[in-house]
Amino acid sequence: MQHCKSKLRKSKFFSFSFPLSIFSFIVLFSFTLLSFTSKAAANFTVRDSNTTDTTKGFIALLPDTQATGNNSLFDFNPQVMPFVQDFLKRENKEYESMKVWGTPYFNLYDRILAQWGIPPELKYLSVIESSLQSNIVSWAGAVGPWQIMPETARRFGLFVSRGYDERTDFYKSTQAAARYLKELHDEFGDWLLVVAAYNVGAGGVNNAIRKAGSNDFWTLQYYLPAETRNHVKKFIATHYYFEGKGGDPADQGALNSDFAANQPVIDADDLEISGKYNSVVVANSLTMDITSFNQFNPHFDDNLSKGYSYTLRLPTDKMDLFKAKKLSILKESVDLLLSTATGTK
Repeated sequence: MQHCKSKLRKSKFFSFSFPLSIFSFIVLFSFTLLSFTSKAAANFTVRDSNTTDTTKGFIALLPDTQATGNNSLFDFNPQVMPFVQDFLKRENKEYESMKVWGTPYFNLYDRILAQWGIPPELKYLSVIESSLQSNIVSWAGAVGPWQIMPETARRFGLFVSRGYDERTDFYKSTQAAARYLKELHDEFGDWLLVVAAYNVGAGGVNNAIRKAGSNDFWTLQYYLPAETRNHVKKFIATHYYFEGKGGDPADQGALNSDFAANQPVIDADDLEISGKYNSVVVANSLTMDITSFNQFNPHFDDNLSKGYSYTLRLPTDKMDLFKAKKLSILKESVDLLLSTATGTK
């Protein structure tokens, strides 16, 4: 949940570890999805399109009361699309199974989230946190389907001890998670930042906002830990899979039309780098158009110039070439920086 947990050991099978009474409670409410989700939708409106809005990554997260009711309309930020496709290729089999066995959990989540005024789509946060498993424990001490840390659990009324831990209770932990999500949204007013703060903590997000001078996720993301950046993108991908048009990452019909028309799907790789690399030097060395390079790597120069590491994303063939020419590219970038600083050619 908080403090950038490492990837959890996930079981891909239905867990029967919670008490029979809780299971009965879940089944009891499994038929109430429509009434409660419609109430949740009525509480939220899409922001003015003329303002900066990081929820543009997935429009359906904040359904308008005047909307058609189709929660499958997506308008992806181009920066996230390659990640979505790669992630869903890996998770497709598990998610397809979860659509069936996870239904009682999702129905319970919908009911509780609606009670706290949280969009029902936030239930997919539990999918990326734990794969809907109740007994998952992270190295940092987060427990349960919502991966709640001990201090946060106690703050929201959960009992936590060695002998009994209410974080493993689906009903009670979802109540606590919903209250925490509401608290974070009251602070940040943006659901992408809420998902980020759920992973790294509110302090980490506030620090990124301060450094970036912006509260737009796509602008401040590189001031967040890489795990947190990916946590948000996993949430967008998972939301797309369960709510989008078929969940097939290769289905161009489901993607934003402008992106699909101008950015054909290609295999891409990531590499964490640091140093005084220059985007123009990199692009020229790889025979890439600078516009294309910047679409793959927004804020590249700005982040590296400040001494931060950066997750470089390139088409697979270009990444192989970059690795082969990495040192010479760095040297040329540094030489350019020095020549610019001294005014020499």
